[in-house]
Amino acid sequence: MRIDPLPPLQNLIAFEAAVRHGSFTRAAAELHLTQSAISRQVAQLEEFLGRALFRREHKRIHLTVAGQLYAEEVHRLLTQCAEATAKVITHNGEQQLTLACSSGVAALWLGPLLGRYVDEFPAVDARLRVVDGLDSLVRAEFDLAVYFLGATSPSGLDSQLLFPESVGAYCSPDYLQGRTLTAAELLDHRLLMLEDGQRQWLSWGNWFARQDVDASIIRKRLTVNHYPVLVDMAIAGHGIVLGWRPMIDAHLRSGALVPACVERVGAVGGYYLLTPTASLPSRAARAFEKWLTGQIPA
Repeated sequence: MRIDPLPPLQNLIAFEAAVRHGSFTRAAAELHLTQSAISRQVAQLEEFLGRALFRREHKRIHLTVAGQLYAEEVHRLLTQCAEATAKVITHNGEQQLTLACSSGVAALWLGPLLGRYVDEFPAVDARLRVVDGLDSLVRAEFDLAVYFLGATSPSGLDSQLLFPESVGAYCSPDYLQGRTLTAAELLDHRLLMLEDGQRQWLSWGNWFARQDVDASIIRKRLTVNHYPVLVDMAIAGHGIVLGWRPMIDAHLRSGALVPACVERVGAVGGYYLLTPTASLPSRAARAFEKWLTGQIPA
């Protein structure tokens, strides 16, 4: 029996991305399309359904009642389709291991650790998926994941704390010529900032608030949307960056970065090892989890 009626898949994908981002422009960026292409695909879907899914007001979009109901079902069904596809694609052998993490964790901590792991255990077929944002992570696509979490664990994932958050300000050795500053004195220097308020991560504004310093008078800033780039810029002497221990420990050991401030902030979140709820971990995943926890500094 033919499954009918079904709109074009690309229309559903464009609609789901627009809903998730609340913007045709950001949906277009994710899908590597133009804003007009997303708008056209949503319009085609609306024509297919015979009703409006969005209200367009002052260059902003808002879901209609029908759009809200349809969005929930489309997201659920596309997620199920992606997870089913991933199960076919992903290797599930006992000596195969798929890890997931954000780009910052991959570049600064988990990537180098994984290199050491496969050197010690050459029989393991390991892969690393770099996905910024847990919302974009499909549960069936990984065995273990390492992400920063604030207060709550996302649904569908079990979490185990690896290490709590500890955040300080760091710069190259030449930037302050060996001096360390107070939190208030940092305002006189260029601060390297992660775009979007660092999402779950601690932002400069929140970091200063914990030190009772008014961050509204930050004088010099440089904003980038990719944390490893900020770290590289700090190493090159272009400003001061917030650093997470032990993510930046390798740079501290090498002397590429040094503390810029005497104050630190902790206990506002942590890095967690995540596993899909109710999944049966492979032998390689169990072995890596045991090995990884042994790498965490006391």
